[in-house]
Amino acid sequence: MSMLPVRLAHQLEDAPASRRWLVEGLWAEAAVGIVGGEPKCCKSFLALDLAVAVASGAPCLRRYAVARPGPVLLYAAEDALHVVRERLAGIAEVSRLDLQRLPIHVITAPSVRLDVERDRNALYETVATIKPRLLVLDPFVRLHRIDENLAGEVAPLLAYLRELQRQLDTAVLLVHHARKGGHVRAGQALRGSSELHAWGDSNLYLRRDRDKLWLTVEHRAAPSVPALALALAAHGTAVALHVVDTLPATATDPPEVTPADRIVGALAAAPTPLSRRALRDACRMRNTALGSVLADLLAAGRVIEHDRGYLLAPAATDSR
Repeated sequence: MSMLPVRLAHQLEDAPASRRWLVEGLWAEAAVGIVGGEPKCCKSFLALDLAVAVASGAPCLRRYAVARPGPVLLYAAEDALHVVRERLAGIAEVSRLDLQRLPIHVITAPSVRLDVERDRNALYETVATIKPRLLVLDPFVRLHRIDENLAGEVAPLLAYLRELQRQLDTAVLLVHHARKGGHVRAGQALRGSSELHAWGDSNLYLRRDRDKLWLTVEHRAAPSVPALALALAAHGTAVALHVVDTLPATATDPPEVTPADRIVGALAAAPTPLSRRALRDACRMRNTALGSVLADLLAAGRVIEHDRGYLLAPAATDSR
């Protein structure tokens, strides 16, 4: 039996700085990851902005550089093709580009399912033929019929995308929904199994805080840029996201979400009392930590223990 290949650590290749980023600061070279957020948080607009930037070499959000542009392959499962074209054309116009000159390839199949071998093979062949620098799949929920809450069902689909990324040297961007409520850390708010959060090399999370749209950046192997405030604005007939630069100094970062905020948010979003186990799963907290914070909330009168679980005290509900 032969042993596995091994090298000393100092003999491993060091990627040159020019190959560390697909989009400077936002997306690592050949990274897999997620653009996540609650409904109506402009996830698709951000994914399309990245697509235009990679295809053209123009800065993403008119700010973040692309050193090595190339083809993009896009599948937008929820939007009509004319809507996809209109959005791409608008983003291109804002960036002073001609959509007709951009190598953005759009999959027009009515459905693509990652849990069907025939579709996986077809997607692999398409990527192998077009050789995109970036593959955008929007959204994950339309790409399967599995139970997103079961790690055993989610993991094989993510493993397929990881294999595709490694074998064909393409970045993979998966648009995915977050649970409503916004009272948990960005990655922990993603709907379904925690496998999704753990899978990403580069993850971008969008959420609304009153009238502001916040973008949080997370990388597996690089420092993250500070949180950004974005706005979706019209430029004539074109619509695109842009970075808001006129925020007061006190609003440069989104407010910190504490464990107590997460519990209160989960209870506020639930139509009925939550059991301790349901609350632990919703907040993705360890049982010991949950118990400690719950005890403080009960003592402060913010949470009430019910025979069917826990619920917010009336005063806590009114304050929201």
